[in-house]
Amino acid sequence: MTTPTNTTSATQPPRGIRMHPADNVAIVVNDGGLAPGAALADGPVLVERVPQGHKVALTDLPAGSAVRRYNVIIGHTAVDIAAGAWVNEQRLVMPGAVSLEGLPAPQPPAELPPLTGHTFQGYRNADGSVGTRNLLAITTTVQCVAGVLDVAVERIKTELLPLYPNVDGVVGLEHTYGCGVAIDAPDAIIPIRTVRNIASNPNFGGEVMVLSLGCEKLQPERLLPPGSIPISDERAGPDVVTLQDEKHVGFMSMIDSILTQARVHLERLNRRRRETCPVSDLVVGVQCGGSDAFSGVTANPAVGFATDLLVRAGATVMFSENTEVRDAVDQLTRRAATPEVAAAIVRELGWYDAYLARGQADRSANTTPGNKKGGLSNIVEKAMGSIVKSGTGPIHGVIGPGEKVRQKGLIFAATPASDFICGTLQLAAGMNLHVFTTGRGTPYGLAACPVIKVATRDDLARRWHDLMDLNAGRIASGEASIEDVGHELFQLMLDVASGQRTWAERWKLHNALVLFNPAPIT
Repeated sequence: MTTPTNTTSATQPPRGIRMHPADNVAIVVNDGGLAPGAALADGPVLVERVPQGHKVALTDLPAGSAVRRYNVIIGHTAVDIAAGAWVNEQRLVMPGAVSLEGLPAPQPPAELPPLTGHTFQGYRNADGSVGTRNLLAITTTVQCVAGVLDVAVERIKTELLPLYPNVDGVVGLEHTYGCGVAIDAPDAIIPIRTVRNIASNPNFGGEVMVLSLGCEKLQPERLLPPGSIPISDERAGPDVVTLQDEKHVGFMSMIDSILTQARVHLERLNRRRRETCPVSDLVVGVQCGGSDAFSGVTANPAVGFATDLLVRAGATVMFSENTEVRDAVDQLTRRAATPEVAAAIVRELGWYDAYLARGQADRSANTTPGNKKGGLSNIVEKAMGSIVKSGTGPIHGVIGPGEKVRQKGLIFAATPASDFICGTLQLAAGMNLHVFTTGRGTPYGLAACPVIKVATRDDLARRWHDLMDLNAGRIASGEASIEDVGHELFQLMLDVASGQRTWAERWKLHNALVLFNPAPIT
């Protein structure tokens, strides 16, 4: 299928994209889809309407035929499908999950050639990490204090921040954990280490401030034991404000205590200045949400190209979303840099399979109504488009949920696919810059880290012009190549890391932190 230059939806010729010569389906590119009678270049005449992003059969597909996209079997036809007909989830039977046994041994691609000469302006921390933002963060030990924290944060923003112009903002790290949980259960370590590691995110400059109620299970000393996180000065530990302390008489005394401690941290943060840093100091999380059939054609391949550039420059890049890579596990083990990395991939995905099974669910529950409306028939098809965000190089390491990344290169951070949980866990891993692709559209943002949002389609980029930071839809319309958009994204990442604000930052849009807690609630 060819993809000529873009025109208006009323005059553009019928266009489709086939991802591999062996594919027997193509997706419709045209805004609004195509009507019966439309003839694809080098393809069939449509026999029924096919919406934008949805698949059209390129040959007759009798019932039971394998349907290929990305040269991967994404399903088998449940009914006879004629050439030119719509291939959708109702007409497909999804294949079973790939076994985690007998997977390909590591045959990693060659290490990518070094890339030099690129820098950004960041905030160097005492532990050697680098922030892309200079934020005061207030960690909480329990949800009970969230309302108090909200009031305090608003007062800090209005009364204190104007006095400290070099501080980018204040972030309240509230969450739904800390009490009423089986805190000694084996899997309870996941939410605890998540909260602990978020407190040391590079964007917070080592200024650790904690708000506690006093009676919760997750006591401050359990959350942040000595030596668990780096502190910006020689204090014995983080500053803790405990609301149940006898010194607090009345609500305003609590708020005043928080503001008094905040001033100490703001003074230190305000003395920080950006300095020239190598790209190797970036820790980038890549993720997709509100995906459609264009995700694996435009935005995710462009992110994958930029991922390769970052890894070549020595940076750390994390790809995640367990259920959205599960059907590509054979690709992952083959790309593993070592047998140990391959074994870790299998271990994490196997653990997640068991977690889903305990809840009587499986990977098929991942795809949403929006995914399907955007042309993704099932999780197999979605996974093939998701995995390309990881680029083409070897996978250098694996971390479990809530763990901190401690090496450079391409890392599989094993997280649930939920946008909010994945973003939270990537923050805990040390992410200082986030890239998020979307086809259906989402205003997703994080208060603790800049989020660059990449649109998969021209139509979304046009309608959400002040929410999307980059339009990868130009790849489908023929205006730009994957390489063009990948280079553009790479430069945009350096600009944002140096302080340029994303649309989510301009509008102050951010989602709540959502902890992954597989342990029981009592």
